[in-house]
Amino acid sequence: MAASPATTLPDTGEDPAPGGKRERNKEQNRAAILRAAQRCFTRHGFDGVTVRDIIGETGLATGTFYNYFQDKEEVFSALIEDVSARMNGELHVLRERAPDLQSLLQDTYLHVFRFFAAEPELFRLLDLNDSFIRSRYHGSVLSATIASLEQDLDDAMQRGVLPPVDVGYLAGAFYGVAYEMIRVMINRPEPDPDRAAAIATQIFLGGIGGVSSAS
Repeated sequence: MAASPATTLPDTGEDPAPGGKRERNKEQNRAAILRAAQRCFTRHGFDGVTVRDIIGETGLATGTFYNYFQDKEEVFSALIEDVSARMNGELHVLRERAPDLQSLLQDTYLHVFRFFAAEPELFRLLDLNDSFIRSRYHGSVLSATIASLEQDLDDAMQRGVLPPVDVGYLAGAFYGVAYEMIRVMINRPEPDPDRAAAIATQIFLGGIGGVSSAS
């Protein structure tokens, strides 16, 4: 069902200074397109969505879309890059400050699980479009996230927080555990990111035998 028509301010010829009406209107229109695109891509996947579908969710004129994005791939890329930037920057700070291995694991998993527990539709967007993201956005959410994780793990080894280990395999294991646990977590009636983080941390600290202490 299409959203209620959004109000587009007339072009008055004012200088588009930061904070001005025209500038605010541009920001609102772009944000509306991004929200609509997220809903469409989450429901139907990238291949099942057209620019007309996206703009129809906003109530804006069709031509307005092209003032901000060239095509649906560009708006999809903007969504993915936003998730990647929000996740990677904060995770890097947490891992960089971790004084020991348990803190590194716990803080990382807790942040990721709380993030997606609060915004489950973002994970559904990534999950439904996972194959497309892997094939088309090599510099975005997947590889950028893992590359950032690998760098942080390597730094942790240099600081003595993490014992010597194959960083590539370890990063893949961290990412895979987080991804699959998020999928389970957000589909539960009452997602519990703190419990999920405790279990994930204990898996890596003590092996499967350590899970019972976090259950």
